[in-house]
Amino acid sequence: MNKAKTETKKDLTKNVGKTVSNPIGKQPVRPEPAVSKTKPVVSKPESVVQKTEPKTKITNPIASETSSIVAKINNFNTNKTSNRMYAGYMNAAANSHKVIDFYELIQSLNSILSDKTNIHDLFSVVHNLFTEKLKSVYTAFGIFHEQSKCINLKLFSSMGSTYTSKLFLSEEKNPVIECFSNRKSLFIDNNDFLNMPYLQKSSSLILPLNSTDGCKGVMIIGKNDLDSQIGFFEFIANYCALFMHNAELIEKTNKYANTDTLTGLYTHRGFQEVLSAELKRAEDKDYNLSIIMLDVNNISKINRELGHAKGDEVIKLLADKVKQNIRSTDKAGRYGGDEIAIILPDTNTSDAKYLAEYITYCLSCCFVDDVGPVKVSVGIATYPECSRDQEKLLILAEQAMYISQAKGYKEGMSAIVSSSDFNFWDNDALNSFAEVIAKRHSQLGINFEEELVHKFNNEQIISQNHLMELANSLAGAIDAKDPYTKGHSTSVSRYSEALARAVNLPEDEVQRIKLGALLHDVGKIGIPENILKKPDKLSDDEWKIMQQHPVIGAEKVLAPNDALRDLIPMVKYHHERIDGTGYPEKLKGDEIPLAARIVAVADTYHALISDRPYRKGLSVETACKILKEGAGKEWDADLVRHFIGIAPALSTSI
Repeated sequence: MNKAKTETKKDLTKNVGKTVSNPIGKQPVRPEPAVSKTKPVVSKPESVVQKTEPKTKITNPIASETSSIVAKINNFNTNKTSNRMYAGYMNAAANSHKVIDFYELIQSLNSILSDKTNIHDLFSVVHNLFTEKLKSVYTAFGIFHEQSKCINLKLFSSMGSTYTSKLFLSEEKNPVIECFSNRKSLFIDNNDFLNMPYLQKSSSLILPLNSTDGCKGVMIIGKNDLDSQIGFFEFIANYCALFMHNAELIEKTNKYANTDTLTGLYTHRGFQEVLSAELKRAEDKDYNLSIIMLDVNNISKINRELGHAKGDEVIKLLADKVKQNIRSTDKAGRYGGDEIAIILPDTNTSDAKYLAEYITYCLSCCFVDDVGPVKVSVGIATYPECSRDQEKLLILAEQAMYISQAKGYKEGMSAIVSSSDFNFWDNDALNSFAEVIAKRHSQLGINFEEELVHKFNNEQIISQNHLMELANSLAGAIDAKDPYTKGHSTSVSRYSEALARAVNLPEDEVQRIKLGALLHDVGKIGIPENILKKPDKLSDDEWKIMQQHPVIGAEKVLAPNDALRDLIPMVKYHHERIDGTGYPEKLKGDEIPLAARIVAVADTYHALISDRPYRKGLSVETACKILKEGAGKEWDADLVRHFIGIAPALSTSI
């Protein structure tokens, strides 16, 4: 080798292995590349050739000024461009004279990765750039797996094929393991060590992915004449390693923030985020998704009598059994203090029940000191069968869980209930739904009564008795908003029915009045609870809001339902007065429908004999005296006379 060639070779390789700086930060000054007139002579080793020994430890590539590294990188340009066709099929040597714009490549890499956080995206971007800009034959990435002590290698060829393999650290003679263990780059004049069939032959550059906390793995580039460009590729490898390190830190931070310390499951927030993503995936791919909600029975008693440490032990046992029995694609979270929820992608209700049964069976076989077998209540809701809305789906799963709790155990096993199994209007379902909404109302802003009305108006009415049952359920739920008017709607309905019979109305009209009176206050669904429950006198503004409830009941509840529209006059006008001073329309005398006048008398009477925050309920005699004094002014005089005649015979128990 003559002196000129020797000097050129020294210039090209003198910076290889030194600490490199970050080129992404400032606009660097690009020096003219030093181009050799003669091709460097590369000696071919018999086996693995460590082409360059790094003189100093490789450090984080994204750290400092950029101009010096770009100058060094551009010094690696030693080839000139030549035309070629069918790039993927031609030998890489055909590209040996192409001048590579390293600055442009680095800028492209940084630009594309600026909004990426996923390691898979990193590998894809790097491979595509190497294939397009450098015409490399393949790019491979190997990530070290700590537990199994191996490197999981995935190779992407320029032709679009992918290969995977696993290399164990015990294979010390393999160049990949040697590179990883020594944290030094290796240049190999073949790729036989990969043992991958149909892979185009080429030289290989194996680079360690060195980061601040150790070596993350290796990157392998398949391309001839790479020995003079090692410094550049070491820079890229360090860049990738830092990207991987940052991605891991983000993942760990999110994991710690969204992981419950006791159970190791997702926190409530983490669970909600995962569920949102899984529901979007279920919608895109058009498959089912089930949620299982599990609640430890008697946990409050366990905490109270045996201490919170024992309660935590029970919850942790439940979490462990859940983790042991769910699939890798399933996700579980600590939904509440003693509630654990499971997300089951691509799972219908039947399969979700099967898993729930198995988990409860496993728990029944586990005995906790002083507690015995762990017992849970189980509820299931499935997308899209039960609901397409995330919050409603969770509410339905929780409602089913409460129904399971009400049903208790059968033959030693939990009653596993799906939201598609029960009648919304039965007592257990309605009470459990109210319990769920009461607990979640403030945080979710979900209106229990509006949901009831929605269910009510979408129910298929099959008979008058069925309609009356639904109306009773709806009225009872609305009365429950005000603890001082419990049973008010039912009592007003009964009094109105009795008065309608006393004035000899036809039976069908009596039944209509009975139903209308039952729903006379249904408009209170739109009145804020702080006004309904206020113990003091309402302000003028609050009273104006309260006066809207007849209109809300008529227009929002009854009008959308064909079977209930003939009840609108009773609901809308039961607060009108004979003298025209009532509301909402200020009707007078006979302008007020008879049925509404009947309900008005019955409504007032029950209000008078009921306890209120500011007074005890009045006696029958006193209530009748007040009605008599207002006859002809506030209430129909003839109706008041008939009602006073039957009032003593009516039950006054509330």
